[in-house]
Amino acid sequence: MDSSGTNPQVDSLQAEMQGLIDQLPGLKHEKWISRALSSLVRMAAEEFDTLDWKILSASLLDMERGFQIFYPYRHVRKICIFGSARTSPEAEEYQMAANFARSVCQQGFMVLTGAGGGIMQAGNEGAGPERSFGLNIQLPFEQTSNPFIEGDRKLINFKYFFTRKLFFLRESDALAMFPGGFGTLDETFECLTLAQTGKFGPAPLVLIDHPGGDYWHDWHAFIEKQLLRRRLISADDRSIYTITDNIETACKAISDFYRVYHSSRYVKELLVIRLKSELSDEDVEKLNDEFGDILVQGKIEKSPALAPEAGDESEHLPRLVLHFNQLDIGRLYQLISTINTLGATTPETSHPEQK
Repeated sequence: MDSSGTNPQVDSLQAEMQGLIDQLPGLKHEKWISRALSSLVRMAAEEFDTLDWKILSASLLDMERGFQIFYPYRHVRKICIFGSARTSPEAEEYQMAANFARSVCQQGFMVLTGAGGGIMQAGNEGAGPERSFGLNIQLPFEQTSNPFIEGDRKLINFKYFFTRKLFFLRESDALAMFPGGFGTLDETFECLTLAQTGKFGPAPLVLIDHPGGDYWHDWHAFIEKQLLRRRLISADDRSIYTITDNIETACKAISDFYRVYHSSRYVKELLVIRLKSELSDEDVEKLNDEFGDILVQGKIEKSPALAPEAGDESEHLPRLVLHFNQLDIGRLYQLISTINTLGATTPETSHPEQK
């Protein structure tokens, strides 16, 4: 640092980075690249510890690998399978997880797992290498991937749990939870929390046990007794998840969710729900009659793509727009369920695995 209090090296770096930013106009994602580079320029002038920079650079490398691997498969819906790493291949839950993965892949979906043993291994085994991903975590002790994903290009080794979790949820269009320990319950509650607060989804969450099993029913009894009874959650929040011991029911819960519903996003204060087929005016009136309670103003209305959605790959899809109160997430799931029963069956709606 010179006598003026500035750092010539930082000034030089900022000038070089600014020159790079000045070359961005015309790039497809100029706005976001500029923001990222500008953040780095500002951070370079700050007094951060070496560890801070190590965390930042390793996180970016994690995300770079994740983005590269998933980008070619961005138009295929994916289902994340969670469950115990301790489940043996002889266990009924293992066989069910493998059969579930095999069934959804036959429908055209792909499967994500944590790349470990137990239920994760069953998911990769059932899906097969062509239809599955493994999101592994680097640990201080030996951490190997299961033999059904080891060596595959779609195996990603993450340094940090938080970047790994980011990709689990960013890339998942549905979640399937099998019985497991603390980790499985952690993932289940985290997914529920993010869904309930609108930070994930809407997307189907299916809790699967072996026929006659009581793992998730006992869990649900706790939810009813300790959360619902104390009014810590809404009764409608139970619509976020489905409990079943039947593979066909689990698969149907996922495919039905995307029968007519495609995706959603916010454009300022409006919730935009994209559909695979247009609803009739009569159907939209039914929705207003049944779900008017979740609106802060106005009505549920049909709409073409809004201006901020111009150029989006879903621009051609019909839409519903509404001033959702952003509180009654369980009711929003019920709205989507109703939409899926009202919409007409078309060639597009017969492919729930495409997005």
